[in-house]
Amino acid sequence: MGKGRLSRAVKASVVACATLLSLAVASVSARAQTAFDRPGGDYFNTPVTSGDPEDCALLCERDRRCRSWSFNYPDVEGGSAVCWLKNTVPARVPGNCCISGVRGAGVIEPRVEGVETSIDRPGGDLRNFELKDGESVEACKAACTADNKCRAFTYARPGYTGREARCFLKKEIKPPRRKAGFTSGVVR
Repeated sequence: MGKGRLSRAVKASVVACATLLSLAVASVSARAQTAFDRPGGDYFNTPVTSGDPEDCALLCERDRRCRSWSFNYPDVEGGSAVCWLKNTVPARVPGNCCISGVRGAGVIEPRVEGVETSIDRPGGDLRNFELKDGESVEACKAACTADNKCRAFTYARPGYTGREARCFLKKEIKPPRRKAGFTSGVVR
């Protein structure tokens, strides 16, 4: 193989690698993630009685017109969760109200050490209490850490066990169960 052919082959390989890398980077931002909304492009919405964002992602998968979706958590006024199907892929924007994604991405839950997203640990309660407006899972985890009798916790988002967020402190570590709207963790 001559120098000219080798040089063209190397250039073609570099271009191919750059193209694949750009596609990989582009697909990372297209995944569904919690705490993001995709405003615009709506053509259909429906209540999600299960309160599970995976049901919204599945609804999009089954509809040929759907290119992206947004799931809104239940509101504190007692309304149910809502799934919004979109015929475009609007840019995602931060928003604690929602989980959003594109068709084919599914739901990507954040992985934070010591916190189990979409997990409930029913039973073994030490006590439970309503959280103040604006308090999050971090306040629930801190309450458990501060109580020597508390071994684990479960945080319920507003709208899943009542109008306000609720914190359940656990004296026993019970098996985890997948449940949308809940976040748990083991402290000790």
